[in-house]
Amino acid sequence: MRCGSEGNADSSSAMQYICLRVMECCFKVLVSPHRQVCSSMRESVEDDTSQDSVASDSASASDPEKKRLSLPEERGTLVYFGCAQWEFIGRRNLKSIPSMIHYVPRRIASLKGIRVAFVTSHCSAAHSIILTEEGKVMALGRNEKGQLGVGDTENRSGVVAMDTMSEFTVVSAAVGRNHTLLLTDRGSVFACGDNKSGQCGTGTTTAVIHTPCRIDFKESKVQKVACGAEFSMIVDRKGYLYSFGLPEYGQLGHNTDGKFFITSNKLSYQHERSPRRVPIFVERSKDGHPTPVTDVQIVDIACGSNHTVALDAKKRAFSWGFGGYGRLGHAEPKDEYIPRLIKFFDGHNRGVEKVYCGSTFTIAVSVMGIFLWGQTKRTGEANMYPKPLQDLCGWDVRSVGCSITSIVVAADESVIAWGPSPTYGELGLGENVKSSTQPKEVKALEGAHVSQVSCGMGHTIMVVRDETDKDKEILEKLKEIPL
Repeated sequence: MRCGSEGNADSSSAMQYICLRVMECCFKVLVSPHRQVCSSMRESVEDDTSQDSVASDSASASDPEKKRLSLPEERGTLVYFGCAQWEFIGRRNLKSIPSMIHYVPRRIASLKGIRVAFVTSHCSAAHSIILTEEGKVMALGRNEKGQLGVGDTENRSGVVAMDTMSEFTVVSAAVGRNHTLLLTDRGSVFACGDNKSGQCGTGTTTAVIHTPCRIDFKESKVQKVACGAEFSMIVDRKGYLYSFGLPEYGQLGHNTDGKFFITSNKLSYQHERSPRRVPIFVERSKDGHPTPVTDVQIVDIACGSNHTVALDAKKRAFSWGFGGYGRLGHAEPKDEYIPRLIKFFDGHNRGVEKVYCGSTFTIAVSVMGIFLWGQTKRTGEANMYPKPLQDLCGWDVRSVGCSITSIVVAADESVIAWGPSPTYGELGLGENVKSSTQPKEVKALEGAHVSQVSCGMGHTIMVVRDETDKDKEILEKLKEIPL
């Protein structure tokens, strides 16, 4: 490389790249590829249940690695609103069926008497996962890539039990556009659905995985799972972060977007087919030079379609992936290939306690209040850095659901929702107020205690407490739908 004014920009860029590569070599923990061919569910069941012994139970009290994970403590009734026409959601070439769009909150008839502990969907997904208080798995929505884990690719009109996971206690789950991750109480992860980019983490790029296949991951027990549209993240009990799937935009955090040329004019991606550790977290100075951030122990994580935000034990927030519309919170629309510290939340009494990602935006619950950055409208200005959500000032925010542009918040004994047109009932505001650019309370759930809310494409699911007479009275007013 020549020295001089002509080469200064290239030299600076090259030196930054070399610096990052050196840091990666220094901090990287080499993870051997985890290969698995999931030939049968029976083998996976035997492998996992072999750990369930008296000896392992007695050892769990003294060994954190053997301690079982648990479901959220709060239980309740599942409430649904939005579009239930699965082949229509997110597609423009089909006409909606009005009777399949529920503009106000409803109970699901097939779940009557079944108490729910956990629900999840994703801004890119037309399916949802429901966990009962016993840790059994039920699924709802589109199944064209086997993401419901029921052994085929036929769409289901209602809720189905994932019988292939009946041997396990599932305590958490995450979904992407067309794939699903399931986390058991033993810290094992199972995956099903679309795997063409390796997002199921099974060591292959088998196009479709019809029933949940166990990910061969032996570094440590897993405690958190999250999904982007076509990639996945897991956090182990040591606080190490691993990613797999499509590396586009640097969304895996491995300092590359994975692009390579197959021919002179055809691009492809080097997919990560097994969990690979994300070894480096950095802070960037004003001139762009990276400095490693040490002592990072990840405790929580959230993914948008193509970006991720992770929180560590010190309440620091790191973001990476696609930077368009400011969704990373770094005051610039630049893609980040490795986790970068969000400076806004760095400092005394500025930490982040919880984070949620939509398609093109991020919401953080911090000690300072509720903040949003990115873009929540299809047109208009974007927030390039975190800005307070003044309308939620003073509310005790318990959970947030983020869709493509819609937001649903469980706070105090209320549900607050907003989102621009077009919407498909996911706001729950009624047929006369289908969309709103300003936060509005969902009247049908006034006084309801919602422990968790999650939004998918065009639909919202939530867990509503059903213990007190007041709780039951509110729920009884909600009509049932035959899903």
